[in-house]
Amino acid sequence: MISEKEIFQRTGLLMGSRYLELAAQKRVIILGVGGVGSWCAEMLIRSGIGHLTLVDSDKVGVTNINRQLMATTQTIGRAKVDVLKERLLEINPHAEVVSIQAVYSPETAGSFKLETYDFIIDAIDSLSNKAHLIRFASQMPGVFFSSMGAALKIDPSCIRVDEFWKVKGCPLAAALRTRIKKSGGLEKKFLCVYSNEVRENRGEKLSVEEQNAPVSQWDTRKARINGTMSYLPAIFGMTLASLVVKEMDTAFLTD
Repeated sequence: MISEKEIFQRTGLLMGSRYLELAAQKRVIILGVGGVGSWCAEMLIRSGIGHLTLVDSDKVGVTNINRQLMATTQTIGRAKVDVLKERLLEINPHAEVVSIQAVYSPETAGSFKLETYDFIIDAIDSLSNKAHLIRFASQMPGVFFSSMGAALKIDPSCIRVDEFWKVKGCPLAAALRTRIKKSGGLEKKFLCVYSNEVRENRGEKLSVEEQNAPVSQWDTRKARINGTMSYLPAIFGMTLASLVVKEMDTAFLTD
């Protein structure tokens, strides 16, 4: 078997051996492995993260193919977390990758043991569940990062990273802030990846039948369907991964 030293030779050259030791020890959980979360997961594994938990209730559907890492014509109908886990272990078979096919919700939140993770990454779609996750994760000792909406956007130059309360031009962030304020606010601040670009769907609206097509999605409480380009969610996910790397680099420099 190829060694981790060989796999991460270039990473170690840039970041140093201490970074690789630190990354191998860190525990990261990604909630939602769709267009954003799947790319974040791969970039974290390629960055040397040694322990990664994937949470998503969905199975791969044909409409996922345009933007989700593990979605191909050959994986339709399979659990997203399982397909993604297989791919990640092909990249680094030494990593510990845990796949959990489940919905994050107020009822299931405690089952994920978020308090045991060094990094918690939010890439889920459901507005109510996302608001709950943000509030719950802000109470955890680990570092929390969140993705705002990547749909209805085509311009990478509009992607930003900012503290949640300072995000501007993102309707999802505005809706989340309203909910969170009504629920009592947050325990601590956190960074978001977002875009201030706002576009409209140009294509024909989906019929009720098309919106409810059997794409094997277990969680029916999702955000409304909007058009999405291939590369925008990927860049969101990669940016989230970069926040984890930079946080570890900062911790290393301040040790």
